[in-house]
Amino acid sequence: MEICRLPIKPYGRNCPVNMTLKNPDFARGVELFNHAHFFDAHEVLEDLWRPLPRDAPLRRHLQGMVQLAVAFHHESTGNYVGARSVLARALRNLDGAENSFPHVDLDRLRAELELWLRYLIRPPDTDKKHSRSGLDVRREAVPPMPRILARS
Repeated sequence: MEICRLPIKPYGRNCPVNMTLKNPDFARGVELFNHAHFFDAHEVLEDLWRPLPRDAPLRRHLQGMVQLAVAFHHESTGNYVGARSVLARALRNLDGAENSFPHVDLDRLRAELELWLRYLIRPPDTDKKHSRSGLDVRREAVPPMPRILARS
């Protein structure tokens, strides 16, 4: 099966310095992420990221958003090591992203992601040997799924 993609025009000198929720592609990627369609969110956001100049701060910050989607896709498939690794890189790439995403509540997002990073240090399967019944006793400890929200 072949995937058809529309050609992406390079930004060149008209490179955006930020990405707002008014950008329909960015808004679509955020919507997909917020509805836990992580693989699709990654695809949409990656199409925005790919043509940006390598030295543009927006490129690194958008890469962080792509990595968030990848991290939670890994988590959804049980790849906790991959999720933790990619989530840590995403947080580093989102450092200083306030100018790149002026309408996104990055403080709230970072707080939610820190909870997930701590949770992924010991994924659910690691506690089974400490439980008498063999059941996963940490299920209630799963943090709520993070959301990318507009700044209030």
